[in-house]
Amino acid sequence: MMIEKVDIGLISIGLTLLLMALRLPIGIALIGVSIGGIATVLNFRAAWSIANSIPYSFVASWELSAVPMFLLMGYLAARAELTTGLFVSMRILLNRIPGSLASASVAASALFAAASGSSVATSAALARIAVPEMLKAKYDKALATGCIAAAGTLGSLIPPSILMVIYGLFTDTSIGALFLAGVIPGVLTAFAFALMITIRVRLRPDIAPKSDVIFTREEKLAAFRDIWPLPMIIVGVLGGLFAGAFTPTEAGAVGAMLVCLISAVRRTLTFRMLLEAAKDAAVSTTVMFVIAMGAAMYIRLMGLTGVPDFLADQMLTLTDNTFLILLLISLIFIFLGMFIDSIGIMLLTLPVVMPLLQELGIDMIWFGIITIKLLEIGLITPPVGLNVYVVKSALGDKVKLTTVFRGAAWFLFADLLVLLLLILFPIISLWLPGQMAQ
Repeated sequence: MMIEKVDIGLISIGLTLLLMALRLPIGIALIGVSIGGIATVLNFRAAWSIANSIPYSFVASWELSAVPMFLLMGYLAARAELTTGLFVSMRILLNRIPGSLASASVAASALFAAASGSSVATSAALARIAVPEMLKAKYDKALATGCIAAAGTLGSLIPPSILMVIYGLFTDTSIGALFLAGVIPGVLTAFAFALMITIRVRLRPDIAPKSDVIFTREEKLAAFRDIWPLPMIIVGVLGGLFAGAFTPTEAGAVGAMLVCLISAVRRTLTFRMLLEAAKDAAVSTTVMFVIAMGAAMYIRLMGLTGVPDFLADQMLTLTDNTFLILLLISLIFIFLGMFIDSIGIMLLTLPVVMPLLQELGIDMIWFGIITIKLLEIGLITPPVGLNVYVVKSALGDKVKLTTVFRGAAWFLFADLLVLLLLILFPIISLWLPGQMAQ
């Protein structure tokens, strides 16, 4: 019996998920399944030809060079210790509210996210600085570590964001518009996290003892003098990008250059720091490019088999209600987020759901922010929860992995509330891009 093309596509999706569940690297799984699937639909010679041509044409994309630039900017910012003064200044500013150190960590993460573009870099940088201070102040370990893991996810939503760059490239959506769309949801998420901390501490004051420290005027001025680099980087990168002075790719390069210049002025720039940041950026870029090349081949396979159109038709026979469809997609993303990392989920699902989204007339900028929000949730959801592992790795034996997961779980409620608001009120994401377009 001849197997239908759609069946080949569905089997390919199932096989890809199985290989990912078995912890085979995502890029290798996508490439292997795509070659096998295309060979089955066409022939092996055609599959091998596609496998040879896609990497060259894909890597030649100028827009893709934004990825290593933003990665380099993030790694340089983390190694330049720009977060030290940032956390201290936020601690002083928020000293009088309940759970001030935890809320200061969220605020510092939000600002650092705007200079790093990476959730992992944000979590790692703040974990080494903020958690020891919270533990010294007798904060509950779950709260201290959980708030850092959750706040680190802001690096995905607050621009510039690596995930937004990749989403924009694969959906042919304006990266600049995505960056603008992420500003209000990112700030809203930070406020939701801070509110969650305040409510929890008011209900259980023992998890975050009130600070008796009174800061002098001189200490306040000194702390705020230490944070001048980050606003300069943020204004330089995002201001220039939103003003149309340069492209997202150029924005990443400008950001990396600004971090180097500021580090040189502060006398924290060393050749070793540059070398290590460049090495980290190169390794991360290579991993992402392998995954992205696999995804490009996977998209070709899905197109040949007709799976996206088939699933769109099946879904629309059940309901054409946009809210219900987005809710179902959200549940799928959250489930996959328990087992697969953010980039893998995005590149695995986008080729399948895009025809459905286009059929419903869903704005791809709006859906992009919803997607990033869902991927944020996956970063703190067990058992994968990458940000949780980053915090645990940064702290070593000071805290158990289960403790970090337990602390981060509280922030899932805030995340889900913000997600619901983003789905119900698209204007939250689309207002700022609309204003800038006028």
